[in-house]
Amino acid sequence: MPRIKVLHIIKGLGRGGAETLLPETLRVHDREQFDFQYLYFLPHKDQVAKDLTAMGSHVDCVPATTFPGMLTCLPAVRRIVNQSEIDLIHCHLPLSGVIGRLVSKLTGVPVVYTEHNIQERYNVISRTLNLRTLSVNQQVICCSQDVHDSLDRYAPEHYRPNIVTVENGVNTERFSPDYGEQRAMRAQLGLPVDKKIIGTVCVFRDQKNLLLWVAAAAKLSAGVPDLHFVLVGNGPQEEAVRTAIRKAGMEDKFTLPGRLQEVRPWLRSLDVYLMTSKFEGLPIALLEAMSMQLPVVSSGVGGIPEAIRHGQEGYLVTEAIDRPEGYVENLHKILTDESLRDKLAIGARTRVQRSFSVQYMAGRLENVYRAAVKSNKPKLRLLEPKYRTL
Repeated sequence: MPRIKVLHIIKGLGRGGAETLLPETLRVHDREQFDFQYLYFLPHKDQVAKDLTAMGSHVDCVPATTFPGMLTCLPAVRRIVNQSEIDLIHCHLPLSGVIGRLVSKLTGVPVVYTEHNIQERYNVISRTLNLRTLSVNQQVICCSQDVHDSLDRYAPEHYRPNIVTVENGVNTERFSPDYGEQRAMRAQLGLPVDKKIIGTVCVFRDQKNLLLWVAAAAKLSAGVPDLHFVLVGNGPQEEAVRTAIRKAGMEDKFTLPGRLQEVRPWLRSLDVYLMTSKFEGLPIALLEAMSMQLPVVSSGVGGIPEAIRHGQEGYLVTEAIDRPEGYVENLHKILTDESLRDKLAIGARTRVQRSFSVQYMAGRLENVYRAAVKSNKPKLRLLEPKYRTL
């Protein structure tokens, strides 16, 4: 039986959560039954493209930096779909989703779409285009129940049965506490060996609320000695973050290694994982940290409470999430009680193994692919008037 050829379409292949899922699922997909290709538009966001190519997949960049520019790429995308004899298009994020749906109508190739965020977080143009073309998809896959609930509120009523939840997953074999010995990892990375280390991995943007992260670190340091902090990543807020660290007089207590292709040594070096996000879907970096057996303190936003149960895998801050006090209080509990820290750490890894493995996620995606190709009936209602505006 010939393999099903799936083309993933996404705006960029930088190291964001949605993007890093692509190589992680590729590692565990059944490649005897499926062949995966990838297409993206932003040429400067290509880090994950290199990973996918190294894993033997074909990746195309059709350069465009704006949505009008993406629209001019439709003939090129259509040509790739036809020449590669693609059986199914899988799109990610709204504007790439619109492009994939238009190509589906032009070629007759069915399309599915993964929604990675709640509708309220998109700008009005992206949100409107996404909702008005939604019915072209054979199926919409939501990365968390929170994202599903949001889409349910605004999707055309007749289409809602075609929306399913497939939670994000992490490769629990790759992200494992067995990756290495903590003291050795710290020494290798130039981190203090005998201090408690708190860290996170993210893109430095407003959503992650890293200025609050730094404020919580400074407040915690005033009451707990021998702490160190690690922020892995980069982005538009990097200079503001460095300035906040400098103003707090904390430069000797922070390590900022930048954007990294391999984060496992850094995660293995941590004692606690801290997130202060204003909003999230179901963040991959969080699941990776849990899989590395790290207790978590996080804002209780988006899909995070679906992974972290308060007091079992970590602690959630659900009130005054924009103030450092709640994070500091919960971090203090974990750092000063070794038995509690061990209990939460083991709970975090167990939770991911049971409910958020990438192997389980990939299997469910493959079932969606088979069903979409079998039905092979791209919907033709491009403009659906029965959707709710925000």
